[in-house]
Amino acid sequence: MEISVEMSLNELPEGCIANALSFTTPQDVGRLSVVSPMFMLAAVSDVVWERFLPRDLESILSTSPDGSCLMASAASRKELYFSLCENPVLVDNGRKSFSLEKKSGKKCYMLSARDLLITWGDSPQYWTWNSDPTSRFPEVAELISVCWLEIRGKINTSMLSPATLYTAYLVLKLSIDIHNYGLDDQPVAVAMKLDGEESYTRTVSWSAERRPGQVPCNARRLFSLFSFSRRRSVSTGESDGHYPRDRGDGWLEIELGEFFTKEGKDEELGIRVFDGTTHWKRGLIVEGIEIRPKQGARGASPSS
Repeated sequence: MEISVEMSLNELPEGCIANALSFTTPQDVGRLSVVSPMFMLAAVSDVVWERFLPRDLESILSTSPDGSCLMASAASRKELYFSLCENPVLVDNGRKSFSLEKKSGKKCYMLSARDLLITWGDSPQYWTWNSDPTSRFPEVAELISVCWLEIRGKINTSMLSPATLYTAYLVLKLSIDIHNYGLDDQPVAVAMKLDGEESYTRTVSWSAERRPGQVPCNARRLFSLFSFSRRRSVSTGESDGHYPRDRGDGWLEIELGEFFTKEGKDEELGIRVFDGTTHWKRGLIVEGIEIRPKQGARGASPSS
């Protein structure tokens, strides 16, 4: 004789539900927590949130006094997770900031201006270094006056979440009356490469969005000055994300391009921003280059 046994979700042990939730995403956990009181209890379990934290988190935060204090003081893994989502921590002796994307738990980094290679950046007649109360870093770079404007950055992809589509952004401010400083309506060439393989190139603008179809006349000439030998694509047209956009934190950002981190492979990502027009330029303030998962993209588990 067969005996049929039915069990409701509320009869499952809390630990069993927590383990199941840990295989979802932080966003899913928030949604499922309203299913029942038992799910709500399981949704705050350290078992769940430990899985959403990077496995190498302790190593990452060990380079930051604030990060070490956060690890020791957080009352739960959920509290630690959301603190890292909402309050980036300075790491690598303050040269980078580290945070987590709230929806997925994937790693985000910002390379500070000090962590970038800015041509003439150590020459006070061209660039100056100042503090800014709206910046997460002790210093930002302010352009005094140059013709050759070049900013380079690099990061190893092993520092990021694997199997993830990332986007890089230049984080900046423009001084008041930027039209007087040579940054208006000028093409800015951007290139990205992984371990010297194929490159991604595009043209962006320092200033507000142009009319549809309007292309800088010397945009193509800029690309001939790049040292990257292989290019995947070249676009001199303009589209969404190629202009400064308000971040909501007192800074603007320009989307530079995207790249994919391969599972189990460490590559060096190189980024170059270059404005080689011959007139003098002033009024640019650089906080850094932020690298974060592309909005809407999905990939491997955040704890990878």
